[in-house]
Amino acid sequence: MNQKHLSHTLPFMTFRISATLLVGLLICQLVLAACASSTVLPAQVMEAYYQALTKKDLNTMISLACPEWEEQARNEYNSFGAVSTELQDLQCETLSQDQAKAVVNCRGKIVANYGNEVLEIDLSKFTFKLVQQGGNWRFCGYP
Repeated sequence: MNQKHLSHTLPFMTFRISATLLVGLLICQLVLAACASSTVLPAQVMEAYYQALTKKDLNTMISLACPEWEEQARNEYNSFGAVSTELQDLQCETLSQDQAKAVVNCRGKIVANYGNEVLEIDLSKFTFKLVQQGGNWRFCGYP
């Protein structure tokens, strides 16, 4: 009698364990996907900042800047506002990073055309300071 009862419940228990395991794995996958998609590295922030600058996208520049750097971001935006700009060969690298701050260096240049004059700004001459704020990396000046 016990064997008969056991044989009827065993498939149900196996299905229940499999369904629970499947749901658990799906939840883990969703959590990992959410974490991976929200992880933006400091070097990526600097690349996005300079892409926004040359595309004249002030809102993106401000969103990538720490509050202390917002005014300077506006100044940089205004200084390139009346000229055509091009970003060439941009590639940024995180030199150091801890939980609160990071230092980034970039290669490439901004080419600004003032009509009769072309100015090339070599980005490799600058080192950039980023800080972690609200779970996001923000450009916050030069170390």
